[in-house]
Amino acid sequence: MNYSNNYCNSFTEYKRFLTREVSIGDLKMGAFNPIRIQSMTTTDTMDTHATVEQSIRMINAGCELVRITAPSINEAKNLELIKNELKLRGFNTPICADIHFTPNAAEFAARVIEKVRVNPGNYADKKKFEVFDYTDSAYESELERIRKRFTPLVKICKEYGTAMRIGTNHGSLSDRILSRYGDTPLGMVESALEFLRICEENNYFNIVISMKASNTQVMVQAYRLLVAKMMESNRNYPLHLGVTEAGDGEDGRIKSAVGIGSLLEDGLGDTIRVSLTEEPEFELPVAKLLADRYSLRKEHKKIPQIKFKLPYNPFEYERFHTNEIINIGNHNVPRIIADYSMKPEVTAASLFGVGYNYSVPLDKWNLTDMAVDYLFLGDNNINFETPGTLGLIYNSQSWLAHKNHKLSFPLFCGDEYFRLTETSSKLNFVVVTIEVLTAEFIEKIKNDNTVCLVLDSFNMHTMSELRRMAIDLAYHKCKLPIIIKCNYGQLSQEEFQLFSSTDIGGLLLDGFGDGIWIKQKDCVSIQICNSTAFGILQASRTRISKTEYISCPSCGRTLFDLQETTQKIRERTDHLKGIKIGIMGCIVNGPGEMADADYGYVGTGPGKISLYKGKVVVKKNVTSETAVNELIGLIKENGDWLEKK
Repeated sequence: MNYSNNYCNSFTEYKRFLTREVSIGDLKMGAFNPIRIQSMTTTDTMDTHATVEQSIRMINAGCELVRITAPSINEAKNLELIKNELKLRGFNTPICADIHFTPNAAEFAARVIEKVRVNPGNYADKKKFEVFDYTDSAYESELERIRKRFTPLVKICKEYGTAMRIGTNHGSLSDRILSRYGDTPLGMVESALEFLRICEENNYFNIVISMKASNTQVMVQAYRLLVAKMMESNRNYPLHLGVTEAGDGEDGRIKSAVGIGSLLEDGLGDTIRVSLTEEPEFELPVAKLLADRYSLRKEHKKIPQIKFKLPYNPFEYERFHTNEIINIGNHNVPRIIADYSMKPEVTAASLFGVGYNYSVPLDKWNLTDMAVDYLFLGDNNINFETPGTLGLIYNSQSWLAHKNHKLSFPLFCGDEYFRLTETSSKLNFVVVTIEVLTAEFIEKIKNDNTVCLVLDSFNMHTMSELRRMAIDLAYHKCKLPIIIKCNYGQLSQEEFQLFSSTDIGGLLLDGFGDGIWIKQKDCVSIQICNSTAFGILQASRTRISKTEYISCPSCGRTLFDLQETTQKIRERTDHLKGIKIGIMGCIVNGPGEMADADYGYVGTGPGKISLYKGKVVVKKNVTSETAVNELIGLIKENGDWLEKK
């Protein structure tokens, strides 16, 4: 891929990518305007009262743009009634019509409300999941067909002053795009650019663009690539950020923060929507926390600029290759260090929160799927026999009293490592800040095959400073394993999860990090801290420790109760480590939006479900009463079922 690796204003200084201003009714988006917060109704669009009431709840929760599905001309017509009723109630918040397969609905909606969203993969194409070998002339012929189908909407939007979002979704790329570019971030970008060029041919520029996926690696790469290509062609359209089908609860929040937060860190994004399988008003506080974090970011401590080409490709995920020391680095999954240094006493019972359960009657340790790999004890002492898989890390001086334990390792602070005469012959952790990590320090330590570096930062712009350190190591061809360490204090549980997921997730998506260490004070319990750490690794696709649910956030197209159904499926399947299950409310969000799910549960009609293996439907029109059991049967048939212990 021959692109400049520049996709943002700066890799070290927080600067928003300056986009053009777009008008959505009275709402201004992009340019120097704040990051706008939006969400989507889940009611039946034809139910005017329910949609208005839910819209008001969303607006009161901070929603600045209300998106409503319009799958047919009837729903599009009803948007005008909804808009008028909201105005009568004193609300002038703009409305966006969500359109997939119906140009006539989009063309009507564009005349009566402030914004329309079109999905290039669905608007002019019928998805067959077939790959054709298009000649150049055949491809151009297809583009001309799309131009004729899409241009009327562009002209209406231009005439009525209506804004448009060109919203590409990873799972609904057209067969034409897939045939030429594959199921890739580049395919997502080209899909949007095809429609964007048609808009520009008609001198229409009131446009926002999105590149959404449920896979955070794909999502971040697609947005970066879009911006890089915009920079090359002197374009600067505002960006709508979102992770599709993020799920619910803790998992949905962490996954959203990993994807959205990684881009916000680089100054990308003018509006965000957090897609949770919950009531839409619950999405808005999460989105607001993510956006508001950057209101003071410009005041961060200065980070040295990068004056050389990035030593990695930001548009393709590849884990940075490091040496292997015991179970850290190289091809090992990223390890997790739990911080017990501030505990007044470390007991066997206190390890329950990090996945180790001690049975007194059996005198045996039981490990869960979220058992940490190392404990940092600082100067604390342990007076009980620990599990044989758990490494213990002590401050260097305290380690001397425990050095005979086969899984006991010292932690040194920077240059201290060179000053002390006694170190471990197996593994030494050396914590460094950006001030310590000079070129001279790197050259001095990089050939020591017992050293694992702990990159530490207290900068407000944590992710960028840690990434700058990792880039320096890569530039100097230092192959020592890297632990990412982040520090948090006095945050709510939701703030802690969102901020740590953003800071650490961004580095993991860039391929950096052989382990993570979250130090927190007055934030959350050790159990929540641990589940967050595992959740970050899962959301970044770097260590899979539990079942993943790719669940859409529900909308007016949904054909069953998504929250209830997701919970039922979770209760039956949450022990299937590493399996990905897509739960989609309608065919618009599946099978395409399930992307890389192993199994799919998709609403196809009232009370009717279709079940998928990958992207292939294997059972159609299953009744909703039996569908969960049928899904379990399908998993068993394919050899992926395990009985609960």
